[in-house]
Amino acid sequence: MSKSESIEEFYQKKFDFLPDNLQNSMGHFNVFKLEDCIGENKAPMTYNRRDFYKVTLNRGHNIYHYADKSVEINGTALMFFNPLVPYTWELASGKMSDVTGYFCIFTEAFFTEKIRGNIGDLPMFAVGGKPAYILNEEQDAHVSSIFLKMLDEINSDYIYKYDLLRNYTTEITHFALKTNPSEVLYKHPDANSRITSVFTELLERQFPIENPSQRFTLRSAKDFATHLSVHVNHLNRAIKVTTGKTTTDYITERLIAEAKALLKHTDWNISEIGYCLGFEEPTHFNNFFKKLTNHTPTSYRIV
Repeated sequence: MSKSESIEEFYQKKFDFLPDNLQNSMGHFNVFKLEDCIGENKAPMTYNRRDFYKVTLNRGHNIYHYADKSVEINGTALMFFNPLVPYTWELASGKMSDVTGYFCIFTEAFFTEKIRGNIGDLPMFAVGGKPAYILNEEQDAHVSSIFLKMLDEINSDYIYKYDLLRNYTTEITHFALKTNPSEVLYKHPDANSRITSVFTELLERQFPIENPSQRFTLRSAKDFATHLSVHVNHLNRAIKVTTGKTTTDYITERLIAEAKALLKHTDWNISEIGYCLGFEEPTHFNNFFKKLTNHTPTSYRIV
């Protein structure tokens, strides 16, 4: 795992060129056919963060690795990826030529310069949110038609084409939300919920761990309370009321999730992983991991 892939690196790896409008103050957007970007002559996707958003319509039998989770999908999936979470995918069966679909990429500025609010607040882009939406044949046809409109528009000379492209992207996100009508944009009903949200955001800012010299530093409820300028008892109570978990449990779960991701997706040794997660001694990390997972780090890595 390395630093997050920039949008410039994406173009260099996939196409060996850079578009003229990458430095546009209004943000960047582009759309592609998936089959034009995969195959023997294309660079494989690595498990990493990207510094841009991505929406993919993917057909085939594939496995997506997203943060510490792996999702197997056989059929059509609409996937949403945000800049905070590392991801990759692999072919589960069949040939790479069986994989078809579309995807678009865009920077945060592409939306924030034109609309109020933060696209990252949408459930599919939120940290810990639901990134995958399984589509039936009719839904596939509908979303595909929107991507085809995008492909037509990106190549047009229409002066307002990026406004249309922004609308098409928004239409796809809302179509996904409507397939799961119980999911709604979350608003904080009280102070406890707000504190929990800020705590969660601060916790997530420490991840992913991208190199062995990076360290997870805010490890205790007291650390977070000091950083948030609240009393530790107040923080503990807010998180317990909102999530049903203790602050320590919440931190531990996220730490274990990152440990699993590092063990599965890096070649760092156990000492390096333990150190960057805040454990001074490898034995302390081994004991911590085994207590929570019933596996040693080494045995988990080879499972």
